[in-house]
Amino acid sequence: MLSSRPISWVNTAFPFGAAYLLVTREIDWVFVVGVLYFLIPYNFAMYGINDVFDYASDLANPRKGGIEGALLAPRLHRPTLWIAALTNVPFLILLGTAGGPAAWLALALSAFAVVAYSAPRLRFKERPFLDSVTSSFHFVSPAIVGLLLAGGHINGALVLLLSAFFLWGMAAHAFGAVQDIGPDREAGIHSIATAIGARATTRLALLLWIAAGALMLFTPWPGPLAAIIVVPYVVNCAPFWFVTDANSARTNRAWRRFIALNFFAGFLTTLLLILEWNRV
Repeated sequence: MLSSRPISWVNTAFPFGAAYLLVTREIDWVFVVGVLYFLIPYNFAMYGINDVFDYASDLANPRKGGIEGALLAPRLHRPTLWIAALTNVPFLILLGTAGGPAAWLALALSAFAVVAYSAPRLRFKERPFLDSVTSSFHFVSPAIVGLLLAGGHINGALVLLLSAFFLWGMAAHAFGAVQDIGPDREAGIHSIATAIGARATTRLALLLWIAAGALMLFTPWPGPLAAIIVVPYVVNCAPFWFVTDANSARTNRAWRRFIALNFFAGFLTTLLLILEWNRV
């Protein structure tokens, strides 16, 4: 079975694990099950559903067929959807038993966003601006679930941190959409980038990354240090300030660097989490 972008699957497991561990300060069955769920079944569903319902347009996209997206043969479409359902539902039920109504709502919204992004009729990915919001929620919601299952209280500092993470996610999606303007328009697919154009989308992404870093400056120590993490993303995006729709495919070079930057950002984030762990 083939599904997209396994190199990026850690980007959802890490937020859950970090949020849960910092609150409980122990590794228990909820931590293990949650990390496993947001590492494999959650991503299999998110990217697998996308691969199934984007197959026709992916055929015309030169980026697809590697780490940036699978080309899932039609004979695998139905099995992919069944496996996604059968692997997600038990985990959702099991995690639900460990939390209360707030955690149930967060889990439900997280699962709904995964389906709604790509599934027919809903297709949030084809609703400009909502596409970036939903994509970002895919990565922020595991952290929210982790906090709620751990019994954490979402205070002002956490709101700032989650908001910064949310802006980062919106920037990532928006900038990633720029490289696909050509194939998306040919396939009749709408996105934030096809709606406002390559230049405006790139500039919006850059401003969102800057705003994410600025928000971290107002969080308790060592949170302000995390503002540094956005700098490589800004440097990576800034050279395309004047990009046009005609040459938007050039941003793929920056997108490939973005994938590597995520691991560097994860390394820095881990160091900050260790600092926070030892501080408390």
